Parts: sequence; C-alpha cells; structure tokens
Amino acid sequence: MFDLKAVIRPNILNLQPYRCARDDFKAGILLDANENTHGPALTNVSSHEQDLELNRYPDPHQIELKEQIIKFRNSQPNKLLQDFDNNKLRTDNLCLGVGSDESIDLLLRCVCAPGKEKMLICPPTYGMYSICATVNDVAIEKVPLLYPGFGIDVSGIAEKVEADPAIKLVYITSPGNPTGKLVSVADIVELLERLEKSWNGLVVVDEAYIDFTLSAQDKTSESVATLVNQYPNLVALQTLSKSFGLAGIRLGITYCCSELSRFLNAMKYPYNISSLTSNVALRTTDPENGLSTMFEFVEAIKEQRDWVLKSLQEFKYIGKNIGGLDSNFLLIEILDKEGKPSNEVAYALYNKLATSNSIIVRFRGKELNCTGALRISTGTAEENKLLVETLKANLEQINS
Repeated sequence: MFDLKAVIRPNILNLQPYRCARDDFKAGILLDANENTHGPALTNVSSHEQDLELNRYPDPHQIELKEQIIKFRNSQPNKLLQDFDNNKLRTDNLCLGVGSDESIDLLLRCVCAPGKEKMLICPPTYGMYSICATVNDVAIEKVPLLYPGFGIDVSGIAEKVEADPAIKLVYITSPGNPTGKLVSVADIVELLERLEKSWNGLVVVDEAYIDFTLSAQDKTSESVATLVNQYPNLVALQTLSKSFGLAGIRLGITYCCSELSRFLNAMKYPYNISSLTSNVALRTTDPENGLSTMFEFVEAIKEQRDWVLKSLQEFKYIGKNIGGLDSNFLLIEILDKEGKPSNEVAYALYNKLATSNSIIVRFRGKELNCTGALRISTGTAEENKLLVETLKANLEQINS
C-alpha cells in the first residue's frame, strides 16, 4: 500500500518550518519584523498601494485566497470524485508557489534524494521538468506519450516504475504542452489505482491549461485537482498564468493530500506570495467579477483558436493539427513541396515570421513525434487575421 512517509526524504520528514513574524500577530503596532514603518520609498503612493501596506511582509499562509480557490474548484468537481463531503478540497490541500515552476522544483526537493533517486516524464512535454531535475541532480526516465493521439502509456509507465523503486515522481501534463491534448482522466485514475498498490511514489498532473476544457455552464470538470483526497498518491498543479491571463503575477497552486501539503508548506519560503500577487489573485478568483471574466476570455480564445485552425488548413502547405484542441494553442504541421512535414521549412517559416514580420510563434519540430511542427498561441481576432495572412504568404514564398 502507498506510504507517503516512505516517499518523503528523511531530512524533510524532520523539518521544522520557519516560524515568521506574521504567524502569531497580524495587527497592532507591529515592531516585531524589522520592517520599515515609514512605508514604501515612493514619491507618490496610491490609495490602493496604501491599503496593501507594502512596507509589511505579506501573509505567509494566504488562507483567504486558498478558500476562494477551493470554492471555485469544488464547484466543478471531477465526475470520478466519490463521497464529495469527505473528499472535497480544503485549504490544507493547497500550497501556493511562484508559478508552477516553483511547485515542480519543490516536489523534486521534497521527494527525490540528489544523485540517488529519479523522476519519470512522458515526452513530448514541458521542458522545465528536465531543467529542475538536472539542477537537483535527479536522473530522468522517459515513457513517451502514445502516438498518434498523445495519450499516456499506462502499462508502460506502471511497468517502468514498478521495476525501478528509485523513481519517485511521474510528471504528466494535461492538457499537454506542446501537444494541447487532454489526457484521459480514466487513464490517470487507472494508473493511480494500479500504482497505489505496487509503488511508493507520486503521480503529478500539471494542469496549466485545464480551464480551456471548461465552460461557465459545466457542473463537472476534467481537472483531477478535486481527486487528491481520494488518491493520496496524486498531486495536481495549476496556475493563474493561462486562462486567468495573469502570467505576470506568478502564482502557481499545488493540490495534494493534507499530509504532503504540510511538508511542502514547511519547505517553501515563508513570504513567497507577495501582497501585490495575492491582491490580484483574490480579485480574479472572485466569483462575481474575475471568474466570469475568465470564462468570457476562455470562450473567446477557443472560438478564435478554431477559426485559426480552419483558416490555416485551407493552405496547400499546412498539414494537420497533430495535438488536441484542449488548450489555447495549436500544434500545426508545416509541409514541404512534396507534402511531407519538414523541420527545415517549419524553422525557416518560424524565423521569417519573427524577423521580417514581428510575429512570434514557437518551433517545436525537435520534440518527439513533432516533426515540422509550429506551436501557435491564440491571439486577438486582429492578431490572428494578420498571422493567417502573413503565414500563408511567407510559406508559399519559402516553398516556391
């Protein structure tokens, strides 16, 4: 059976969290944290900035923000969630970080002993998993996504980790990056249930793009975040960078069982979420204001994404969208004169769009099973129209 304490590194099991000034008292004449009591060193301080008390350290626990986040996620539980009242998300299931990247790194440091233990990824996938593993001296094992379709290889992953107990983390991206493909929740649950009986490790599902699978009318969700109390070997990562349009505030959210969350919160830096970040995050996750705007944006992005795909596929040298339609981008094949996916043509087009037309897309042709692929984010209607027109003209010129 799964035993979390056997997964956590021994030094983390014994870690006593840093006790900071705001753990005890948050109001009054605060002379306990060596703050500058004169206020921010700004010539002009707005009333909004005064209200934020930027000269004071921020709340280390962010309970109000966590409550708002779980209220939203609990309102759209995964359809496979059992016993909602006992398994619904609570604030002690959350750890907040500086974007999902901090969460990725924190999990590695919590679970994987440097130079001894390993993590597993499913390429093609997000590049920061490998970067964080290398920085932490954690070896990487790979089980590629199934092709075509980019689903996870449940049997392949299970057999790999069951044969190698040094593997402590499995990272799955859903919807995928660069694939844009939602991974079947049933496949994830099948993997969790099999591994819970045979392997001590964590399955981490990175859901940066998950809200592009939702609509404002949905009553259930494809997110696995609400399943973390049902499956203690599951971790879900989310961010406000994509659907909420807040990449600049750098807020990531880790959902996990309360026992694991306790270790992660003990490890994180005490004031990692700034008052500015927290204030914007509270406004955007407010049901009456931010959430409704987020859903409006998501629907507009999905409509434009589909228009771009339809428009591009009318061109002679455009192949198929080799990924899914579950995110805010496309993964499009660029073809040569013979009608074959071509990295040479795709890279030339990528470079020409950027240098001659100031239209920046992403060349992904070197990723596994992505030959000739450009990843194209969905812009505004005006940006998308210009992209389509310019891409067609440049591609015809390159292939002439």
